[in-house]
Amino acid sequence: MEPGTVPAALGPALALLDLAGIFLFALTGALVAAAKRQTLVTFIFFAVITGVGGGTVRDLLIGAPVFWISANTVLVICVAAALIVWLLPQRLLQGQALLWLDAVGLAAYASFGAAKGLAYGVAPLPAIGMGVLTACLGGIIRDVLVGEPSILMRPELYVTAAALSAALTVALMMAGVPGSVAGPVAALAGFTLRAAAIARGWSLPGYDR
Repeated sequence: MEPGTVPAALGPALALLDLAGIFLFALTGALVAAAKRQTLVTFIFFAVITGVGGGTVRDLLIGAPVFWISANTVLVICVAAALIVWLLPQRLLQGQALLWLDAVGLAAYASFGAAKGLAYGVAPLPAIGMGVLTACLGGIIRDVLVGEPSILMRPELYVTAAALSAALTVALMMAGVPGSVAGPVAALAGFTLRAAAIARGWSLPGYDR
């Protein structure tokens, strides 16, 4: 990984969560382009915008260098994700592939985003917000661009799972747990909640008054 992508204080485990989140979200962007039968250029565009969207806004808000500007790694990962989806046969892209890839990316990126917020001196509650923003904004942009209902408008447990990952990361790190432990543990917790929501149809009650 090229220098400058991840603060050294976060350690290699959180750096891997960052790369995993980028790659998996880039895959989901390319999958949406595949579902719409788009060109390779559009595959790459959707992979990039989904992979970097949330992290870009996070970095601008916390005053960090925008993570994909100073290194080639991120864009290479996004282009690779687009090419992988482009080369896969259609039968492998059907079903719930998008949901499950998105679930893993959501959990990984929420944990990393919260940890990076803390590393840049963001207070604990806003750091949780940075984790949720990092995990959700790329998917929101992806859905809006293709005219799909935004994840924010669905009752299923999505943002809640991102919030769990982010909040647990912050709580563990504030308690003195190293980020290399806190990040993966929190990501696993968030993924477990999201996976249960996918498998069992869990959702939050809507307003009914």
